[in-house]
Amino acid sequence: MALDEPKEQDQVFEFEGVTYLVDTSLMNQARPIKVDYVEDANCSGFSITSKLSQPDGCGSCSC
Repeated sequence: MALDEPKEQDQVFEFEGVTYLVDTSLMNQARPIKVDYVEDANCSGFSITSKLSQPDGCGSCSC
């Protein structure tokens, strides 16, 4: 996950005021992709899951 500007090969999604960009070739490999915000007593951060996700952990947060 990173901050970026839209490129020609990106698919653009907007949900609840947040814009998401996904490279089209990655989208085809990873779908479905779920982005969530996780918050508990130990940590908080974005959780990204997809067909490419690792079995352990919660995406890009380090819980």
